[in-house]
Amino acid sequence: MAVYAIGDVQGCCDELLQLLEVLRFDTLRDRLWFTGDLVNRGTQSLEVLRFVKSLGERATVVLGNHDLHLLAVAAGASHLRPKDSFMDVLEAYDRDSLLSWLQRRPLFHHDARLGYTLVHAGLPPQWDITITQACAVEAEQLLRCGDAKAFFRQMYGDQPMQWRDDLNGVERMRFIINCFTRLRYCDDQGRLVLRDKGAPHRAAPGIIPWFQVPERKSAAMKIIFGHWSTLGRYQGEGVYSLDTGCVWGGALTALRLDDGEWFSIACEGACAPGED
Repeated sequence: MAVYAIGDVQGCCDELLQLLEVLRFDTLRDRLWFTGDLVNRGTQSLEVLRFVKSLGERATVVLGNHDLHLLAVAAGASHLRPKDSFMDVLEAYDRDSLLSWLQRRPLFHHDARLGYTLVHAGLPPQWDITITQACAVEAEQLLRCGDAKAFFRQMYGDQPMQWRDDLNGVERMRFIINCFTRLRYCDDQGRLVLRDKGAPHRAAPGIIPWFQVPERKSAAMKIIFGHWSTLGRYQGEGVYSLDTGCVWGGALTALRLDDGEWFSIACEGACAPGED
């Protein structure tokens, strides 16, 4: 049995299937970890959801920001944006089962045996694994309950910027979900910087990648993430970045967790480089 982590698919089903051929994915033995953002920007969001859902327990998926946006739109808590491309999901005969399945995906996955942790975006420097697990469970319970629609209406926003143990209510949930699904940079005070999407060598003065913050409490963990197409494939500081921009003509990348071998296929792209 092999376990493969795969970067952001974003509606690129043909490329996903091509990558699985390269991996010689065994549907009976192997397992797939997805970094989130299964949908949006690409043209095959519906096909991706149907395929990954059909894998059952062979697929582990964490929620990304585009996945949450689809759920918010479907719930009537947000509006379609001009560049959204998941109308195929919203109009599908099986939309309810697909959306219900997606809404029950976790924000965080940790495998103690393999020694790897999976998130979509990142972790704030104040969180160790205990806090991370507790915050994930807290937010997942909200997303799966009847109050999810009310939260979706207040999910969008950049505040608060810094973790405090006494955060509560909507602010606490927004901070938690922003970390798991939107984080790329922090400032030198450990505050989230959510608007900068560029590569680290172009970052504004005073901000650094979340995984390079000194003394971050998750430093002992091996963390796999996506979300950051302008960072691309990266390995260092105990992290593994897998979003190599398939949807904008980069590549779709996989990491075999058993031995650390990388795989990728070139992609044609469906939108402009660097779009979130």
